[in-house]
Amino acid sequence: MNWNDVLGYANHGNPEPPSRVEKTEVEWKAVLTAEQFRVTRLKGTERAFSSEACSLFEPGIYKCVCCKTELFDASSKFESGTGWPSFTQPIAENVIAHHMDKTYGMVRIETICNVCDAHLGHAFPDGPAPNGLRFCMNAVSLEKVV
Repeated sequence: MNWNDVLGYANHGNPEPPSRVEKTEVEWKAVLTAEQFRVTRLKGTERAFSSEACSLFEPGIYKCVCCKTELFDASSKFESGTGWPSFTQPIAENVIAHHMDKTYGMVRIETICNVCDAHLGHAFPDGPAPNGLRFCMNAVSLEKVV
C-alpha cells in the first residue's frame, strides 16, 4: 500500500471489509470507556503524548478496541515524534477504510475501522521508506495483544 492507494480509497471507495459489526450508541457505551467512546464513536482525538503506547515497541498485534479486528502488527510501528502511535501499514488493506476529512480547515485522510466504523486517526504521506505512509492512530482506539 502506498499514498496513491490511500487517496484512491478515499476518493473512489474502500475495499469490502472482512466482516461487519454494528451496534447502537447504547450498546457501544456499555462496552467502551467514556474516552474510548468519545474518540472512536464521536471522532474525537486524544491529547498528544497522553499514552505510553507511543514509546512501546514490543511484538504483538493491535486490534480495534471496539470490534477486536486485527489492524496493525507491531513490526510496522515506528517512532514518529507526533505523540500518537504510528504505523507504516495495516495488517490487510481491507481492515482500514479511508475518508476525506475537511474539518478544522484542513484536508486529511481519516482512517476508520472498516468492520465497525470506529474512528482510529489519520493517514499521512510522510512516513518512512519504502512506502512513505504514516498511520497516526489514537492509542485509545487500539488494544494491543501479544
